[in-house]
Amino acid sequence: QPFVTSGVAPPPANPLTISQPCIRLDDLDSVGRTGRHLTLFEMMAHHAFNNPKREIYWKDETVAYCTELLNKLGVKTSDIIYKEEPWAGGGNAGPCLEAIVGGLELATLVFMNLELNSNGAIEIKGEKYRKMDNYIVDTGYGLERFVWASKGSPTVYDAIFPEVVGKIVENSGNIRFSPTEPEIKRAIIESSKVAGILGELRGEKLLKLRQEVATKVGMEFRDLESIVAPLEKAYALADHTRCILFMLGDGLVPSNAGAGYLARLMIRRSLRLAEELKFNGELFDLVELHWKTLGFEFEVPLEIIQEILEIEKDRYKSTISRGLRLINRLVSRKRKVSRSDLVELYDSHGLPAELVAKVAKERGVEVDFPEDFYAELAKKHSKAEKRKEEVIKLSKEYPKTQKLYYEDPKTIEFDGTILGIEGNYVILDKTAFYPESGGQDHDTGHLMCNGRKYRVSNVIEVDGVILHEVSETSGLSGRIRGIIDFERRMRHMRHHSATHILLYALRSVLGNQVWQAGARKEESKARLDITHFRRPSDEEIRKVEHLANREVLSNKPIKCFWMNRIDAERKYGFRLYQGGVPPGREIRIVQVGNDIQACGGTHCNSTGEIGLIKVLKVESIQDGVIRLEFAAGEAALEAIENMESILRDSSQILRIEPSMLPKTVLRFFEEWKNQKKEIERLKEEIAKMKAELLLEKAEEFDSIRVVTGIVEADMQELLILGNILSRHGAVGCLMSKRGGKVLVVTFSGSRYDARDIIREVGRYAKGSGGGKREIAQGAAQKLLSKEELAGIIFEFLSKHD
Repeated sequence: QPFVTSGVAPPPANPLTISQPCIRLDDLDSVGRTGRHLTLFEMMAHHAFNNPKREIYWKDETVAYCTELLNKLGVKTSDIIYKEEPWAGGGNAGPCLEAIVGGLELATLVFMNLELNSNGAIEIKGEKYRKMDNYIVDTGYGLERFVWASKGSPTVYDAIFPEVVGKIVENSGNIRFSPTEPEIKRAIIESSKVAGILGELRGEKLLKLRQEVATKVGMEFRDLESIVAPLEKAYALADHTRCILFMLGDGLVPSNAGAGYLARLMIRRSLRLAEELKFNGELFDLVELHWKTLGFEFEVPLEIIQEILEIEKDRYKSTISRGLRLINRLVSRKRKVSRSDLVELYDSHGLPAELVAKVAKERGVEVDFPEDFYAELAKKHSKAEKRKEEVIKLSKEYPKTQKLYYEDPKTIEFDGTILGIEGNYVILDKTAFYPESGGQDHDTGHLMCNGRKYRVSNVIEVDGVILHEVSETSGLSGRIRGIIDFERRMRHMRHHSATHILLYALRSVLGNQVWQAGARKEESKARLDITHFRRPSDEEIRKVEHLANREVLSNKPIKCFWMNRIDAERKYGFRLYQGGVPPGREIRIVQVGNDIQACGGTHCNSTGEIGLIKVLKVESIQDGVIRLEFAAGEAALEAIENMESILRDSSQILRIEPSMLPKTVLRFFEEWKNQKKEIERLKEEIAKMKAELLLEKAEEFDSIRVVTGIVEADMQELLILGNILSRHGAVGCLMSKRGGKVLVVTFSGSRYDARDIIREVGRYAKGSGGGKREIAQGAAQKLLSKEELAGIIFEFLSKHD
């Protein structure tokens, strides 16, 4: 979907059989409890892509194939139940049959014949659909379900990864029983049976499950809970660590957005389960055991997966230690912690809902913590954000523009015919002007027509028609001569080709988990965003630069050619789509050195034409995404010249040779640090003397010393003063006017709250502030007199006495 189902691209084979691992987090909160839910499963399938001209097979044959398979595996036809249900997903829908044996769904047979349409006459699950020309058989056979059915074990987890479940049980302090013990095994089997009837286990349903199973096995409810609940967590941990292996092994990098968010969600959920079970080991131990039992290699090597898990564990611990203060602050001012509060704390601060609930319970605060909390989070972040793009509607249909920049990217001038004018946009039959696309800036230049020169300032593409923006259109008709700004084009080409080389070099140095997350190619510089779990070291960037420039010096030819999509995917794999998935049966392939991608940009003829590649800046723009700013060719030379100019100017200011800059700057920095410490020490001494003078002039209220006044000080000095006065048990407020601002500090000794005092002062001085119990700071619009401040403090003390 959507290319094959809509008929835009052909299927890789017809009919088609496939088997692929799938990740589904919709039932995340049920994993471990029901005995059947998994976050990752192997989906076997057979498909047929039918259309009005050719039918491969449809409903009867599909059911016959499924029945035949089950018969060959020892299932009697009389034991197979086919349950009809509507199905919808990915913009398509249709009827489906669930193949059930012994109460277990083994396969789903979907007959996809509908497409999403707001005016459609058929409604499924709240969405409107219409019939489509293609009608497709889309089946799914769960490999793990077949294994479970063949083994007859209590749960699917015992059937597919018994070694991992065993390791967790043996090494967890909170698991007192083994699932292989007869009584425990019976309890788990009964739980699985009842769970299959109840479906999703949340709230009252989970309680009902426990009570019903306890009665059946003759146990007390609490005894059953103490036995089964830890084992359910062990099953969930075994499942989650397998899912983590596939996520990280396939190149996914944990982050706070997109698919990376789901990887981090799974890792943190697993860390929490391990803590609750008191598991004596690392997550990586379980991930590695899965890897050994599966017996095949992943895209990303095991040592990088281990490094990612170690970094994520450290981040999680740091998040928890920082977050406890935030949670305490939240529950101190709320009677109830809402679901949206939990989402905000998790999404923005990484704080698990269980921790929030635990702290809130200790403080007697109610928490709206739904059973499906994490599944809903996963659903929310599984949906790709739709980018809003400005769409220009054309007044009529035009033929697709002939793209001369693909025939020869070094075309500078061309002749063409004007087909139409839409506002300030000119449409030609052919053009050498490249429209903005794939992160590459558009071309600029001129159109010569009827003796006049028209500046082309922007170029865009709408459904294969290229539009040239000009400031005025009067006099434009008939034939034109187009002239592009070739220097700008060449810079774009160098930067685009350099992007491909840099991506190859980054993967070679950092690992196969590196994936392009965005790119921009401009005249003076370019940028490349990549997925990576930490900021690359200076040494790694040096290696990347050297490898990239060796590719340039090798002067390899850059090949651009069109291929059938299916053939290209078979030959090069899905790394083709670093810059996104283009539509169409035919896709343009660009090979730059060792990098091969589907790409619609303009490129140099050889790597040697790119010139020097220089990385100018490396920064982390969000967790899991690194941005490299770089330049190539003349732009790289200009960037280096600029750096040299800065070094030269800095050397002249310091009157030293450029080679002496590092040593000299370090010496100045150390001297500056020492001087700063000395200034702070002197400020402290001066503040002590000022405090003594203020204490000598202090007024009294029931033996409490009240200090107020207007002083000459910045905020740092005011805070030092306030802290000294508070330690002496004084209560009061100091103000200072600096740069048009009124600074305020309040202090309260040990008996009162400085935050209450600053709120009271703010009422009169038109200000606000905050801080700690002993000292608070803020700003105000009005500078009050010492007498006015004293009056406010005395009134405060009398109210709070």
